[in-house]
Amino acid sequence: MTRRFLISSLAVGLLALGGLNAQASQINLPTTLATLETPGNFAIVDNLEFSNFEYVATPPGSPPLASGVTVSPFQTIPGETGITFKGGFFAAAGTIVDYAFTYKVTALSGTITDAYLALTGGVFGGTGSISVGETIRNAADGAFLGSMEASIPGLLVTSTSWTPGVTSILVTKDVILVGGSQGATVSIIDQGFSQTVIPEPASMALLGIGLTGLFTLRRFFKRTSVA
Repeated sequence: MTRRFLISSLAVGLLALGGLNAQASQINLPTTLATLETPGNFAIVDNLEFSNFEYVATPPGSPPLASGVTVSPFQTIPGETGITFKGGFFAAAGTIVDYAFTYKVTALSGTITDAYLALTGGVFGGTGSISVGETIRNAADGAFLGSMEASIPGLLVTSTSWTPGVTSILVTKDVILVGGSQGATVSIIDQGFSQTVIPEPASMALLGIGLTGLFTLRRFFKRTSVA
């Protein structure tokens, strides 16, 4: 009985450990926001890691649910790398819906120096409005780095920057749809970041070798011209 109990306990423990490992892993994009909300899951686009996703809609249950939001890589703008949210964010006429996103962005090397935000949506010719506001803080100490807002009516594209760059940031995004007379909808939210990348040691070594070669050739040609 004791041996069977120990074997059973070990098996249960291994299954539980396997389940935890399955929940914490790198997720390939595109995927759903619900998948990225799972604790420990993260996605990587180029040099940036995206993690710690949270999503809340008010009133609760307003579509789209996290499972109805697709997250894809954003690399459309040169120098800006990030993610795109696609979903049917909607407020019917006479209603107001608020969608809140939070997530963490970490540079795998170098630092993050600015943020880019753009929205695609409309109010169907009515009196509604759309606002996508964002606040960015340093993940290390919570220090405020910048804020921006894309809106309809208003600016569809906006950006902010900070100096010096930081290795990790916390993004808080607030999407407010005022339905007005005809309703309001947002289908795409693009988010990009600029970075300052620190060369890898191997690259620095190759650069050093190249410079050494140039100096050697320069000395050789000087000696040849003198002779």
